[in-house]
Amino acid sequence: MFRNRRRPRLARVAVAGAAALLAVGIAACSSSSSPSSNASSSSTPSSTAAAVAGGNATVALPAGVTLNWIWPFIPLTSANEYNTEGFEEYMYRPLYEFGNNGDSVSVNYPLSLASQPTYTDGGKTVTISMKGWKWSNGETVNADDVVFWLNMMEAEKANYYGYTPGLLPDNLVSFSATGPDTVVLHLKSAVSSIWFTYNQLAEITPMPMSWDVTSASAAAGSGGCTTDSAKDKWAKCDAVFNFLTTQAKNVKTYATNPIWATVDGPWKLSSFSTASAGPVTQFVPNADYSGAPKAKLASLTYYAYTDDTTEYTALKTGQIDVGYIPSADLPPNSGSSVLPSTNPLGSAYNLEPAYQYGIYYMVINFNNPTIGPAFKQLYVRQALQDVVDQPGIDKAVYRGYAYPTSGGVPTQPKSQWVPSVQNENDGQGPYAFSISTAKSLLTSHGWKEVNGVMTCESAGTAATDCGAGVTAGTKLSLTMDYATGVQAFQEEVAVYKSDATQAGIAINLVPQSFNTIIGETTPCSPGPKCTWDILNFGGWNFNGPGFEPTGEPLFETGASSNPGSYTDSNEDKLINETHTSSSIGVFDQYATYTAQQLPFIWLPNAYAVQAVSSKLANVQFNPLFTWLPEYWNFTK
Repeated sequence: MFRNRRRPRLARVAVAGAAALLAVGIAACSSSSSPSSNASSSSTPSSTAAAVAGGNATVALPAGVTLNWIWPFIPLTSANEYNTEGFEEYMYRPLYEFGNNGDSVSVNYPLSLASQPTYTDGGKTVTISMKGWKWSNGETVNADDVVFWLNMMEAEKANYYGYTPGLLPDNLVSFSATGPDTVVLHLKSAVSSIWFTYNQLAEITPMPMSWDVTSASAAAGSGGCTTDSAKDKWAKCDAVFNFLTTQAKNVKTYATNPIWATVDGPWKLSSFSTASAGPVTQFVPNADYSGAPKAKLASLTYYAYTDDTTEYTALKTGQIDVGYIPSADLPPNSGSSVLPSTNPLGSAYNLEPAYQYGIYYMVINFNNPTIGPAFKQLYVRQALQDVVDQPGIDKAVYRGYAYPTSGGVPTQPKSQWVPSVQNENDGQGPYAFSISTAKSLLTSHGWKEVNGVMTCESAGTAATDCGAGVTAGTKLSLTMDYATGVQAFQEEVAVYKSDATQAGIAINLVPQSFNTIIGETTPCSPGPKCTWDILNFGGWNFNGPGFEPTGEPLFETGASSNPGSYTDSNEDKLINETHTSSSIGVFDQYATYTAQQLPFIWLPNAYAVQAVSSKLANVQFNPLFTWLPEYWNFTK
């Protein structure tokens, strides 16, 4: 991103279509237009410009990001929006597509494989009607393809990063193909149709029968996962899963493996490389695509970069058509416009702002056997948040192109989902930057600064003690693994370390690649292998299937993308209430509690300034990271 996508810091700026100003909310609830810019360089050529058929559009991948998973059934260790929206979904469309070539965050039924779902029986029965689109091998995208996916989810819950205990598929009594193009789901209890469509049905990506196999030479469907069942202990799905996983791990064969050549999206893979720099991925149009529009470009090529300096050099020298301007190369923003008053790239590129509907944070490990008990104390989390100088980081690091994260709901642009508490303290939420407050919280709870580091001296559970499980002598000396490749991010963590030190919180910074850190984000049980303290890789986009920003992906007990193992029974209760009620009041209770409880430590959310070649038209940056380059074209 629930296939909400985790994203590296500032990676959102790197890929055309990679994010934009949010039109808020949920379809059928509300929407709003994105903020406007006064800069004269703020728009790409319109669709009225004379189009030129063909051409190869070149696009920068985020610095340090490597595509490494092609199968839509994605494991936690490869879960990020570059593997999904920016790669897989070009070729394999989800059951329901969200977003458009603009700023909508609504479900896009014209681009979806199924028509709008029907809810009956008081919200306990859901009927899905497929459109009959075609796979590139001639198969029909039908009801069996949906059942294949659901059976795989049933069999391999632990191996799918979108799984949350109690939710899909656990919340189904049964599901079946009642006709060639019809799937009926019977639910255990009534649901909010908005939540179930946006956060559950959006999980599903139909899979072709040519994938239901256990060997490359096997006949389509012979694997038997589509007809497998629990009474057989999902043995057939297990075998298919193992085969497809092996194929997906063999990244060097992505462009040549016939398994992945069967597509139903507008693009197919032409070439693929695992190199850390240079042209790494090329797509060409799928001539058999059933939807519209058909791709106008002859090809689309991704370029990889080891850091944002080399990416920006490529932009300045005209080597790529779409990229981003690093924060350090932007003039300070006075706040009067979302774009700089002057274009540092001149007339060769048009500039566009790119927000994403997401939040930024660092994850703390509640199950760390040493420091975990301290993290479980709310006052400790408050102290960690109080030393995040979000306004200062925006000014000093992001040059005025950032805004605070203050809870579990994105605050920009404004939406009905944002609770009032997140707007407190100029958008910092309930916990404004204050080193003195952080120190006071710690010293009033049994900590004393010893040689510059806060140390627990009063173990126990009284109001003035360190808290349950925190042993005497425990030090707030923490190691933060952070993602490399973006200079601004390195500056940000350095600022945090400096401010935390003043409050007696020692931070040891350990640089790691984004993919390495994502590989660490599997929840762990307390013990000798669960020793990381803080992971800082960027943030989370509510871009599928959690398009309604409820908390089950990140904050619910046992969620696969809750790597720090945060657990709170009241949080779980409030999250679950949003699943059955469409009331904004119910949602507000959940969102307010999350902002106050600090399951994560919130960080500033820097928006991007994208650069698009003045010769490339109809490039839009959707806030959900929905990339639709089939709309793009070169102009005369």
